[in-house]
Amino acid sequence: MSNTLRPYLDCVRSTLEASLCIRNFPSQTVERHNKPEVEFRGSKELLLNPVTICRTATERCLIEPSVNSVRVSVAIKQADEIEEILCHKFTRFLMQRSEQFIIMRRKPTENYSISFLITHSHLEKMWTHKLVDFIIHFMEEVDKEISGMKIAVNARARIVASEYMKKF
Repeated sequence: MSNTLRPYLDCVRSTLEASLCIRNFPSQTVERHNKPEVEFRGSKELLLNPVTICRTATERCLIEPSVNSVRVSVAIKQADEIEEILCHKFTRFLMQRSEQFIIMRRKPTENYSISFLITHSHLEKMWTHKLVDFIIHFMEEVDKEISGMKIAVNARARIVASEYMKKF
């Protein structure tokens, strides 16, 4: 992990650990239902203040806690058009397989690349510190993957251009 990324991820980690103190809270409007309040937004007193952690203007993390769920939205850095396209394709690929990730949402929050939804039932089945580690590891690796794909695309474009120019 680079030295510039460490403080950002440490801040995200400590905020996630603090916001994952959630409990079972059944719906106040529908009997025998337990809906995530951060998604349902049934009453404002059940929602806590959202926290936005920014590394740059384009790379940020939004943590929205509530009494029984936490939504974590991540905006992946996109410096140019190639990174925008690669990020969109990569996150779309991941979101189509969201069942395997369990906590990943199929559709991200507006203006963010990808979102996770952690409910009380997830914390009953999984360890909290492992969920936090997964999200932090995901944030580290997605940047590496997109950078690697960008390098591969540029190398391939360089080879194609050189082969094309050999004809002249």
